[in-house]
Amino acid sequence: MKILFIGDIVGNPGRRAVTEYIKEIQNISTNTYDFIIANGENAAGGKGLTFDIVDQLLASGVSVITSGNHVWAQKEIFDFVDTTPQLIRPANYPVDVPGRGFTVVSSAGGNKKLAVINLAGQIFMNRYTNPFHALDSILTDLKDETPYIILDFHAEATSEKIAMGWYADGRVGAVVGTHTHVQTADERILPQGTAYITDVGMTGPHDSVIGSKIEQVIDSFLTLMPSRFGVAKDNVRLNAVQIELNEETGLAENIERIQYQI
Repeated sequence: MKILFIGDIVGNPGRRAVTEYIKEIQNISTNTYDFIIANGENAAGGKGLTFDIVDQLLASGVSVITSGNHVWAQKEIFDFVDTTPQLIRPANYPVDVPGRGFTVVSSAGGNKKLAVINLAGQIFMNRYTNPFHALDSILTDLKDETPYIILDFHAEATSEKIAMGWYADGRVGAVVGTHTHVQTADERILPQGTAYITDVGMTGPHDSVIGSKIEQVIDSFLTLMPSRFGVAKDNVRLNAVQIELNEETGLAENIERIQYQI
């Protein structure tokens, strides 16, 4: 099974990169994917998601949209988060929060099922419940559904992400880190067969400060005054990883970083 995981989509430039890249790979028969996952929590003007943007990403070929701490930034998400199974938010929110923390989707032919889990870290983040305990509970629920499982761990601290990789090793096909918007060079397959990368990176304008306009961010550092950052425009790139899972075990056979400039 071949899976594409696209890093945090930032604003319109990021959405455009996703659409263009998927169109390009659809024209190359050797690069077809069974599933495409994308973290979309910054897709609406740098924070949050709207119905139209979710619809656009799904129509472009994305199978599952994961998110993170900015998932609630656009208030209209409350109108559709419960009725869009392809959209997930961190599972370790309190139990009465809208939406779902994991989902199971079928391939185009219906013969393969992929489970995607979204968890958020606790270090330097919001007061989420323990993600390690949450993973244990979810895997119990999924054990009879499918052997193919991908975890988006949306976290700030590299130590927490690496610990999650080791904790999940042999239990999921891949642990993919998101949130910090800078692609790391530590992709590997852990000893028990789980593919791992600390951060898959950002899909959006790379002449920026993790997606935002450079001047606005620097001014905020200089003055300490609050400011709403706009999305930058230049040097648009898609960051992603390609993951191949064994058809029998669901564990990883390969993970490869991708950087695509439009």
